[in-house]
Amino acid sequence: MEVVEHRRTLVALAGPVYVELLAGVAAGIINMVWVARLGGAAVAAVAAATNVENLLLGVILVAGSGTTALVARARGAGDPAALRSAVRGGWALWALVTPVVAVGGCLCRAPLARLVLGTGEGGAPALAAGYFAIALPGIAVFFAANVVDGILKGAGDTRTPMRLALLANGLILCLDPLFILGFGLGVRGAAVATVLGRTAALICGLLALRRNGVLRWAAPAGGGRVRGGPNADARGGPDTDARRSLAADARRTAATGLPMSAEFTVRMAGALALVAVVARLGVAEVAAYGIATKAMYVATMAFYAVRQAAVIRTAHLLGAGHDARRAVGRQALLVAAALGLTAAAALLAAAPWIMRAFGGEGAVAGAGALYLRCVGPYLLLLACFIALGGVFEGSGASPALARVTACGVAVQLALAYALSGWGLPGVCLAMGLSMAAQCAAVAVMYRRTARPDRPRTSAPAPDGPSPRSNSGGAPAHEPRAPHAQGLS
Repeated sequence: MEVVEHRRTLVALAGPVYVELLAGVAAGIINMVWVARLGGAAVAAVAAATNVENLLLGVILVAGSGTTALVARARGAGDPAALRSAVRGGWALWALVTPVVAVGGCLCRAPLARLVLGTGEGGAPALAAGYFAIALPGIAVFFAANVVDGILKGAGDTRTPMRLALLANGLILCLDPLFILGFGLGVRGAAVATVLGRTAALICGLLALRRNGVLRWAAPAGGGRVRGGPNADARGGPDTDARRSLAADARRTAATGLPMSAEFTVRMAGALALVAVVARLGVAEVAAYGIATKAMYVATMAFYAVRQAAVIRTAHLLGAGHDARRAVGRQALLVAAALGLTAAAALLAAAPWIMRAFGGEGAVAGAGALYLRCVGPYLLLLACFIALGGVFEGSGASPALARVTACGVAVQLALAYALSGWGLPGVCLAMGLSMAAQCAAVAVMYRRTARPDRPRTSAPAPDGPSPRSNSGGAPAHEPRAPHAQGLS
């Protein structure tokens, strides 16, 4: 029964996350559809700007992912103080990172546009700089929304972030034609519509936090601000102690989220570098690779949804004093493997139709269909690696996972260069071999985990009554352990 409960909880958590992730991909597609009416330079500008934003997502993942894991662990432990620390740490990191990215990026928008587009044609760098002038200051909203999502997901609520993503993208869909064409703002209008849609969703997200109850539960007794304890600096007083506490919270969140962010950034950088390898094969192959990669998002987003569900479930149970990492990992692996097999079969059977649906024709369609038919084994291995990685992230062992990913990406690029003489099938073989090595490394680490549900050392629950949450499907037990050990 417990095995079934793990599987049901993972599926229940992952479903809304999958819709949310697809909605994020849809935002870029919506912008591109409307901007395409303005010409090729405008399309190039928005496409480049979107890629930059995807890389910046890796920056705020430090706060968002770290907050999710720490909030889930605190809720499982029934520890309001740890929950306050997790929430404060996420917002502290947001306050540190946002000004650097928003202000610095806006001031350097012209050089940044030239960096990603070169000299460009038809004024594409200038159009991209205009987009950055609005989008980069607006990144503060995007980053804040990621922190809100992290808090809600850590509390076991993945449906509200899904609804917020659908709201944001629904507004973008309505506002894009108004600002791009109606008001004649062109590329800048796409940026304005995106920022406004996200702002509305952020406001609703902050209201949802209040309704969710997680902040009320984490509020200090009496509703006052956090005071300095008996070890507070006598010269600085409570304010100095509070600042030190806030810095400690930020460091704790950063230590938890940084490996996850690093892994995401390394994988993104590897995908971009692989384009340069594919470029050696010819223009048709590059176009086919680009289209096929976008088509594969439908599958890979599902793998990452399972991963986020595994993070929440693992952290929650560890906080509650249950070391169920192996049980959660097995179920995450089964769900992800089923998704990977389904995706591989669908790509094998429908590759030509998929390429045509995404606009591929002639040699591009043929090369893309061949790539999609060869990439199935890689997708299956990727699904297993990504899903099992959620157990490592949820238990605080993600630094080891980041090292495996970095080594795997390096091996992938070297193999792809060596096997590129076989065309796109050779690139697929390199991707599959590299991912097989990464899965083998993770399997070795996974075997070192504690036995499922082995009793863990517990600490007394915090003084005073605290609600027992079943967010993420974790049963309420007493006493609860406030901290969890890593996998390594």
